[in-house]
Amino acid sequence: MVAGTDARTPSSPLKKNPALVSLVHLGCARNLIDSELILGRMAEEGLVITDDATNAHTVVLNTCSFIGPAREESENAIRDLVKRKEQGEIARVVVAGCLVQRYKHDLAARFPAVDLFAEISDYKQLARSVRALTEGQGTPKYLEGPLERAAEREGARLVSTPKSYAYLRVSHGCDHLCSFCAIPSIRGKHRSKPLADVVGEARELAASGTRELVLVAEDSTAWGRELGMELPDLVEALAKVEGVARVRVMYAYPNRFPWRLLDVMKEHGNVAPYLDIPVQHIATPVLRAMRRHGSGDQVRQILDRLRAEVPNITLRTTLLMGFPGETDADAAEAAAFVGEYRLARLGAFTYSPEQGTPGWDLPGRVPADVAQARYQAVIDARDAVLRAEQRALVGKDVEVLVDESHPDAKTVVGRPVTDAPEVDLIAIVRGSRAKVGDCIMARVEDVDRESNLVCKAAPRR
Repeated sequence: MVAGTDARTPSSPLKKNPALVSLVHLGCARNLIDSELILGRMAEEGLVITDDATNAHTVVLNTCSFIGPAREESENAIRDLVKRKEQGEIARVVVAGCLVQRYKHDLAARFPAVDLFAEISDYKQLARSVRALTEGQGTPKYLEGPLERAAEREGARLVSTPKSYAYLRVSHGCDHLCSFCAIPSIRGKHRSKPLADVVGEARELAASGTRELVLVAEDSTAWGRELGMELPDLVEALAKVEGVARVRVMYAYPNRFPWRLLDVMKEHGNVAPYLDIPVQHIATPVLRAMRRHGSGDQVRQILDRLRAEVPNITLRTTLLMGFPGETDADAAEAAAFVGEYRLARLGAFTYSPEQGTPGWDLPGRVPADVAQARYQAVIDARDAVLRAEQRALVGKDVEVLVDESHPDAKTVVGRPVTDAPEVDLIAIVRGSRAKVGDCIMARVEDVDRESNLVCKAAPRR
């Protein structure tokens, strides 16, 4: 579904099937769901979807606008598509998603060669407008979305992930006011999707062969509060859906953590003992400047309790380095924290000033080279922990959910329960012709240069 370019000389768009549309996806798993919804709406309108942009008549770009590098990537992608249009490689360019939602008509004014801009919505009107463009009919050049997208069951998606897993959005928006983050201004306030709607989507995914449900949201631990429920109620209901081998929780904000979720993990074997819980920093002064709830000590207490109650839990987190006012001591504390808490699965990034956020004009801006060095120190600390933990698995058996199968080579690629798709590690298993979605046992024989597991198929015990 992700379109690309290659060195071939494309045919003139005038000779292509006008209904042939390609989509380019940028951004996170939550944005991927939007891309899948866009594809679903376009298919419902009779448009033909291709993953080869060189053969497409119209290209739709779903943008990201989370931080500076994401905005740059989105804008560069717009420029590339406009250039291809000017060269006659494609006929139409459509830009949708977060970047449009954030900059609205200002973005349209900057890129007049784009045929259609669309804010975040249910994408039905977007699909109708794309069809109109392909048929040579007139259509508004800019589509506004609702102020806040309704928290309700979403329509059919053209799921782009392998059958082994799919992302399941449980809510929209965020009520937190972190000083570095523009997401609330893009996605709005937090709105939980009703339990019945989420479970209904899960059943449809499971019926189509999906084995792992990866729960995503801007703040998953806030799910259900305005409904008189909490996230454990939802996770428990999803664990009971027939055919679901794993339920995994991502984007769990640490404040007001719903502790009964740990009981659900222990009571249901298909609820992954895994939690993505972004803490962003550990130094209390930085957390205060970020407008995060709690202190560094409180963050440690939360992680301590998680590990005490679920000793085999895998914790994934995120650190933001180089925030205004961060000192050398603060940064050193963050790097030491990674080693102290054995945070092998960790993402990090450097601060990007976001216009319209409270952090935009904070004093004490950290020079880019200093922020990069602090970031690298955190990554180095992570990698040391990661490699040691992965090496400790050599000679042991792990259960792997297969994401890719190569029967001719008798090799499959998958993930143990300790690893979420796309953001964590993989296991390469030789000597297996298992199918995508199968759960197999594998004996770890080695660790590759990227710390992925290299395994041999083992008999199930």
